[in-house]
Amino acid sequence: MGILYIVATPIGNLKDITIRAKEILEKVEFIACEDTRRTGLLIKQLGIEKKARFISFYEENEQIKMYEIIALLQKGNNVALVSDAGTPTISDPGFKLVRECIAIGIAVESIPGPSSVITALTVSGLPTDKFLFIGYLPKKPGKRLKLLEELKKTHQNTDQLKSTIILLESPHRLIKSLEELRVAYGNIYIVIARELTKMYEEVRREEIINSIAHFSKTPPKGEFVLLFIL
Repeated sequence: MGILYIVATPIGNLKDITIRAKEILEKVEFIACEDTRRTGLLIKQLGIEKKARFISFYEENEQIKMYEIIALLQKGNNVALVSDAGTPTISDPGFKLVRECIAIGIAVESIPGPSSVITALTVSGLPTDKFLFIGYLPKKPGKRLKLLEELKKTHQNTDQLKSTIILLESPHRLIKSLEELRVAYGNIYIVIARELTKMYEEVRREEIINSIAHFSKTPPKGEFVLLFIL
């Protein structure tokens, strides 16, 4: 059987690709990716002579494509799983595929590299010894507030659970999420990182009311990582 490689790719700066990641992308027969055009551009920018065939693999078709990929692996093909940016399966498709491969005895190897979550944590100035990654908050307002309130109760009841909380957010929902964080936790100190490793990288460290004021005047752009302490 072949090997499923979980390959981390740059989150902005192309120079962050690892030597090993490039070698894997050069040797595999198939690359499963969220956006074939975006991955195709990455392969071209890395100077890799296109050999692998692309498989479109995203959240909406994950359940179906998963078995197609497994069939290829069972026939001896090697497959690289990549996301649009960063480390696959972290708030991106792939967890179900990895779980199924493990269950049926297909080898899975991680090719570590860039991650917006860890990058943001290391530059935040917040404690790094314990952190809790939540991913994206629920889309429905009621569910968002409920999750935030339950999170607060859990952490306030046990000092040993106090940690840095890490969230991801899209630009069109950023202000709403910040407002709900303020409702749930008050005027907390928050770190907001966007466009990490890119030309317009920005890391803001301030009280949340200042963040809300800033992004209300300056339309949010890019992908955001939010960090705060509970």
